[in-house]
Amino acid sequence: MLQVNFIRQNPDFVKERLAARNYANIEIVDTILAIDDQLRKVKTASEGIQATMNGIAKEIGILMSKGEKDAAESKKQEVVQLKNDMAEQAALLDQLEADFNKHILLLPNLPHSSVPKGKSAEDNQVIREGGKIPSLSSNAQPHWDLIKQYNLIDFEVGAKLAGSGFPLYKGKGAKLQRSLIQFFLDYNTDAGYTEYMPPLMVNEATAYGTGQLPDKEGQMYHIAADGLYLIPTAEVPVTNIFSNEIIKESDIPVKMTAYTPCFRREAGSFGSDVRGLNRVHQFDKVEIIQLVHPQHSYQILEEMVLHVEKLLNLLELPYRILRLCGGDMGFTSALTYDFEVYSAAQQKWLEVSSVSNFETFQTNRMKIRHKDDSGKTQLLHSLNGSSLALPRIVAALLENNQTASGINLPQILHRYFGAVSI
Repeated sequence: MLQVNFIRQNPDFVKERLAARNYANIEIVDTILAIDDQLRKVKTASEGIQATMNGIAKEIGILMSKGEKDAAESKKQEVVQLKNDMAEQAALLDQLEADFNKHILLLPNLPHSSVPKGKSAEDNQVIREGGKIPSLSSNAQPHWDLIKQYNLIDFEVGAKLAGSGFPLYKGKGAKLQRSLIQFFLDYNTDAGYTEYMPPLMVNEATAYGTGQLPDKEGQMYHIAADGLYLIPTAEVPVTNIFSNEIIKESDIPVKMTAYTPCFRREAGSFGSDVRGLNRVHQFDKVEIIQLVHPQHSYQILEEMVLHVEKLLNLLELPYRILRLCGGDMGFTSALTYDFEVYSAAQQKWLEVSSVSNFETFQTNRMKIRHKDDSGKTQLLHSLNGSSLALPRIVAALLENNQTASGINLPQILHRYFGAVSI
């Protein structure tokens, strides 16, 4: 959530940056400032009434001590009227605060100055590419055929158990998942990230904190009877670990990693774009999250990009890194890099990670702070990234490494999987 004081001090800049992400409702900035003006006036009026009531209370005490009961009683009647006025102001304040929150929650984060202009994925900027795209034989198969051939995943039984988009991993397919998860976690903890194992359901306040609510409620599974949501990513519970806390300087940066299953309702449309593992309702992902000083956050963002890039190099997958344009960025992000791996059998790029800097957008909602050198409390910046999401990684590993005799695995996975191939 944007800070209202920043909006008030920089209204033209806020409008210009919102336009850079093709946000249509620019005039909402003026609406928010107008409501904030009203809020300030009502708060000032309420404080004035309270001060008057406090003064009269003292007068009543003095009059009572002098035995002037009639005068004191008259003053008490004034207090009754002031209390009525105070109640009216409180009701107006509640109404204005609700209206203010409704509007400010519609504002996305402001894109960083380095974000490219553009309206859609076609306008994203390729930063660099790595790895080697394999040349497959003419009879190469897509991963949805390979998983049947090698009996790795059963989509039909998964659909029977839960519904379409819930894969059932089995045998070596389950072992490959477990091997990748353990490798990702070891890689992250070796880099100084502390591992967490969070709840897979969160309450409304937690989902609000990272910006899933009210922006993405339609994408999350909601357990209405308990007011809980299945998590769409470990980012949601893990970042909120430090909500409403002031973090010690000695503990910054906070580096966290977690493996969780992730749940998303939007499985997309029909066709090869969503076939097999390309898009599912439940999938496994390892996440990295950092809480850092604002002056260091963009340097750390680049470090996190290099961290994920090295991971893809270890998996021996061809990849490219994209800087997302304004029109393709997520609601909460100030700058996002996407990683895509090349699927040789499908002959297409598949997104496997997003690494983002949210600046203070999330920490303002969660009130995650530190004290600067002057002792003033300041918001930290939050960043996160997928390290990595498994379904499309598995798809690319199977497709790119298929041979006539099986599927070769990258060397880094040999000790985790206990074999060099499937």
